Amino acid sequence: MKRQQRKSCVIGPQTEQMLKLGHPWVIEDRFTRKWPTLKCGELVTLTSEQGKALAIALVDPGQRIVARVLGDAGMMLNGEWFRQKIHRAEQRRRDHAGLDGTNAYRVINGEGDGLPGLTVERYDGYLMIQLYSRSWEPHLNMLVQALQQEFQPDGIYEKFRPQKTRELEKKGSKRFSRLLAGSAVPDRYTVEENHLTYRVSLEEGLNTGLFMDQRANRRDLAERCQGKRVLNLFCYTGAFSVAAAASGATRVTSVDASPHYLDQARENFGLNRINAKRHAFICGDCFDVLPDLLAQGERFDIVIMDPPSFSTTTKNRFTTQGGTAKLVAQAMALLEDGGLLITSSNHQKVDLADYLKELRRGALEAGSDLTVLKTAGQAEDFPYPVTFPEGRYLKYVMAVKG
Repeated sequence: MKRQQRKSCVIGPQTEQMLKLGHPWVIEDRFTRKWPTLKCGELVTLTSEQGKALAIALVDPGQRIVARVLGDAGMMLNGEWFRQKIHRAEQRRRDHAGLDGTNAYRVINGEGDGLPGLTVERYDGYLMIQLYSRSWEPHLNMLVQALQQEFQPDGIYEKFRPQKTRELEKKGSKRFSRLLAGSAVPDRYTVEENHLTYRVSLEEGLNTGLFMDQRANRRDLAERCQGKRVLNLFCYTGAFSVAAAASGATRVTSVDASPHYLDQARENFGLNRINAKRHAFICGDCFDVLPDLLAQGERFDIVIMDPPSFSTTTKNRFTTQGGTAKLVAQAMALLEDGGLLITSSNHQKVDLADYLKELRRGALEAGSDLTVLKTAGQAEDFPYPVTFPEGRYLKYVMAVKG
């Protein structure tokens, strides 16, 4: 096979040290700004100042992460390379991810599976490629062929995920994905997770309607809900609510600022033969809803709060730092002594220690004791290398009041 020709790009000593420690990113600096003119998606050889070849990387000129490491200096980016990566990732999930009763999971988790800046999710017969860097676009055909060989899917979609997603949302169109291969997904498409059914949307919206990284945490929650009253804040399409109701919660109250998402939550209840009329769905800002529930004398045995990193309504913007403490304080007033407070954050820049400080502030403001029972992260199909701490983004905390 003809050897791929690559330009050499010198990196500085700090980046060289990070590469030696196994980190896959090259961050723009004074050394990268001296690189030759490069095309997005071009393969380059990263070299030390002394001229030693260190690694092969995929470049994304003009971005903060200007290159992503794919392998050592001798690697070849071709169909066989993709096939090996995909097969190894799928085998890892079959062996370790706990997929019983589940046909929706993450097949490729970027850096955790050796494909930095790219994810692939499986929704039963369909696959969704998500690009966090346009540097993968010139190589999509090889990726699609490898995925077809491994999974024989009915269709493969692709979606670009820019860093500033709010700017994308403001453009008007809700159709962010495109069909790369196979047939279009049927209307009202459903998948299974932990033996429960959820509707997903692969063609419209930034998200599909099911956050797979919480699968193991929903399975854990289901074991604790028998006979309990559950409050689910920022419920989105109700996956945690369905898990609670299906496992015997006497009443689940789901709160979200979006009436559209609440309609999807009701639909997911129906898909699982759960009578939505026996439960409550409240449309509103959580910071407004909580005082109203308190005034009505409502009490709960379990309170779940899983907000997005930034949750915006017309009245309020929730942020992890600062907003979490206030939300915890209000939720504690509704929680029975001995009840469970389950909180979660996917904010990558807030580590677990700082997140626990937010919970502490909230508990102190409420004048209540709060004891952590367990912490967790994302499900096993979202692996990350120990050399890439950014990969552990999800913080899930279960604590007991009193």
